[in-house]
Amino acid sequence: MLEPLRLRTADGLGLEAELAWPDAAPGASGGEPRAGMVLCHPHPQYGGSMHTIVIEALFTALPARGVACLRFNFRGVEGSDGTFDDGEGERFDVEAAVAVMEDRLGVETPLILAGWSFGADLALSVRHSRIAGWFAVAPPLRFARDLDRLATDPRAKLLALAERDEVRPPAEVTAIAREWVHTEIEIIAGASHLFTTRTARLVELADGFAGRLSRVS
Repeated sequence: MLEPLRLRTADGLGLEAELAWPDAAPGASGGEPRAGMVLCHPHPQYGGSMHTIVIEALFTALPARGVACLRFNFRGVEGSDGTFDDGEGERFDVEAAVAVMEDRLGVETPLILAGWSFGADLALSVRHSRIAGWFAVAPPLRFARDLDRLATDPRAKLLALAERDEVRPPAEVTAIAREWVHTEIEIIAGASHLFTTRTARLVELADGFAGRLSRVS
């Protein structure tokens, strides 16, 4: 079930968004999804949108596996209001998406904040209390804020890094994140930053992460 949405940010912008709900939706035989995931796209000034390859793969595949997904365009992208704000105002965008997913999910259903590249950094910068964990795909850790606080946050984190990442080598990200609590780091063999031909592995990782958080909740 696909639902177009218009998100409203704390600073008054309207954002283009879509919600994909498993076919077994509330009121149907399957009831509540086993998890919900907010998807944050790559850098707007380098062609990033909610339709880019990794976001598209997760948004398309996960609802069939029982994970509701919400994707949106950051401010200034396609049908969203505003202009690019270098990762500052974009945190309001992420928070608006989390708030909508929070309203749609049952209180016991884990909410995962996910992102790719710039979007991964923005996801890791938001600490909303409803978030059960973070799934960060190739975070460059250049736009992320308050990483010291994230490092000690007891909630689960899964970082999926590309072995051949051209934006930031996985060894550099690992050096920063290796001491974070409750953090898994997965290196995707042969993958570049775009994860061409490797998106199926990202879907598997996201699906498994949702499953582990569902069992915890």
